[in-house]
Amino acid sequence: MNVDRRGFLTGAATAAGLATAAGLVTAGTAGAQPAPAPTVTKLPFPESDSLRILVTGDAGTGARPQWAVADAARALHARQPFSFALGLGDNVYEQGPWADDDAQFTAKFEDPNRGLDFPWIMVQGNHDNSSVMPGDGGWLLRGDHEVAYHARSERWWMPARYYSVPIGSLVEFFVLDLNPIAAYLPPLFAPYWAADGQFMTEQAAWLDRALDASTAKWKIVCTHHPYLSNGGHGNAGEYEGLNIAPINGIHVKEFFEAHVLGRAQFLLSGHDHCLQVLETNTACKGTRQIVSGAAAKTSSGAHAKDGRTVNPVLFENYTDLGFMVLELTPSTADLTVHTVDPSNGQSTNAFQRRLG
Repeated sequence: MNVDRRGFLTGAATAAGLATAAGLVTAGTAGAQPAPAPTVTKLPFPESDSLRILVTGDAGTGARPQWAVADAARALHARQPFSFALGLGDNVYEQGPWADDDAQFTAKFEDPNRGLDFPWIMVQGNHDNSSVMPGDGGWLLRGDHEVAYHARSERWWMPARYYSVPIGSLVEFFVLDLNPIAAYLPPLFAPYWAADGQFMTEQAAWLDRALDASTAKWKIVCTHHPYLSNGGHGNAGEYEGLNIAPINGIHVKEFFEAHVLGRAQFLLSGHDHCLQVLETNTACKGTRQIVSGAAAKTSSGAHAKDGRTVNPVLFENYTDLGFMVLELTPSTADLTVHTVDPSNGQSTNAFQRRLG
């Protein structure tokens, strides 16, 4: 079951009480702890000035659609190998993992992605941090199991809840965890996770320093929740068309505007189960939003409505499964969108454009 903010409001007060009583919404320092030392040999990142990056999101169902998308990626990888992959959150549907040795990691990540044997830079999603209802984002410590799984998998790369991955001087990826300020069930009784609490304050300070210090040609910020989206969730600050803070994502909007926009060329997100390449606008300050969240589910045609902002796009698709491929050199950034037929795992090149 998926949850939207409108439907969730009716049960939010009860859910908050249950979560607090059960100890699900918890303050503490565990949320910022790095992964333990790996017990496996991690697959290495390439040392190259030319990269092909598989970009997926919202993949972790273990069901046939995820396998179809992975089949299409495997076929493409056989012809034109990928350097590594990005997984933009909701890695373990519907509730998230229960432990770092949860069998769901095998069923919903390792098995579907056999043959795609390269590092996967992974992002935390709201379903990875569920408490009372799937996707409510209210049990933030649940996501720590995904950090701990970094030590168990040769492919899964999540050494902390937020981190960066520099690849020489070509590109640096800045992976953020905005779940504390995007949850359907806000951490009302957990100051550590609050918008002005320790976790978000330290993450913002780290990001500012890391972006300032980076000498990479391409700076790419990776999140689960988007700043701009024409999908069903909508733009940060008006998620689901709500005017109720903070569950409308107002703190997410403020975080992006204070710490990301104008400082990276690309912002890659999932959350909406669709494929979008958005135009930049004045507010974006040159940062382009891209949404790739159709690796296992689609929006069934759902897109922004109820008077919400509709953003200019270069490409959007709300009905097909798919993934993207980002190709980087020191002088170019090329993006290709591939849609996938779930009946046979065949992909179609639906969009291709040089974006930088």
